[in-house]
Amino acid sequence: MIPLEGETVPPATVLRKGEIDRAVKKYWLLATPIELALTIVGIPLIPIYIVIASFFVDRYLDNIECTLTERSLIIKKGILNKVESTVPLEKITDLQMFQGPIMRHFGIKGFRVETAGQSSSPGGHLVNMIGIADTDGFRDAVLSQRDALHVNAPGRSAPPSQATPLSDELTTIARDIRDVLGRIEAKLDRDQTG
Repeated sequence: MIPLEGETVPPATVLRKGEIDRAVKKYWLLATPIELALTIVGIPLIPIYIVIASFFVDRYLDNIECTLTERSLIIKKGILNKVESTVPLEKITDLQMFQGPIMRHFGIKGFRVETAGQSSSPGGHLVNMIGIADTDGFRDAVLSQRDALHVNAPGRSAPPSQATPLSDELTTIARDIRDVLGRIEAKLDRDQTG
């Protein structure tokens, strides 16, 4: 909803904040040097990476936020280049969980937000998040809120016990259209055979 001039938009109600598991710092300080060592060419870069990473990782972790509101998932990241992604819950199709062997060693998981209409190419996910404490619980909360929004969405047909005059009228119109189409098909069949 776009506010009118002079109107203020009420802030979104925060349902859950994703807390960062500090074990992710150890993961980042260990995973990249392992990858560099596997390339053999990257071995000389390991000490440089460790010095730079140990300086920036805490700052990066302090700038990560993952917030579930009534209608969206908001993820903020970055030190120099701050990125804020707001994903409407009705667009989320799944939160794909992932956990590699090093992540498993540190007891952390990550998730990728998958949305309707996103690119299906590798890396086509909208948001990637690693290190939320109780990742499974956070994922369940996001998907539950998405499902609750879907059930209560405007335009959804009411359950049969709660039929509205408009839904009764639309049902009657649809039946009339079906009957007219049936008569047209029957007349066309008679005209073709006769």
